[in-house]
Amino acid sequence: MDTITNLTTSIKNAYIVNKRTVRVPATRINEKLGKILLNEGFINNIREHKEGKKSFLIFTFKYRKKKETRITLKRISKPGQRIYSNFRKIPKVLNGIGIVILSTSQGIMTDHEARQKKIGGEILCYAW
Repeated sequence: MDTITNLTTSIKNAYIVNKRTVRVPATRINEKLGKILLNEGFINNIREHKEGKKSFLIFTFKYRKKKETRITLKRISKPGQRIYSNFRKIPKVLNGIGIVILSTSQGIMTDHEARQKKIGGEILCYAW
């Protein structure tokens, strides 16, 4: 399983069982995706935790009473099938309410940033 799928699955499973935090391996991709989720308001906090030689990222969630307002992540581009898009054809999630996270030549960014910079890339996941 790749790191992005591991991250999205861990977050989804943590929400299902109403956990306050989730622990994922500390990789650059997980850190960048976590910062995007933090900046977009999907999570409250990210911190790094070390156990011996291994490093982990701990995400702290924002919880609300309504079930519909919880974070949902969906992996789009997979190792067996990569999905690319130019900046004009980047899809909008829930008419712009959600975000698309892309891997571009200038790093991992949201669909809003990619449209402003007029660059496309690989569509990693949707978040809403």
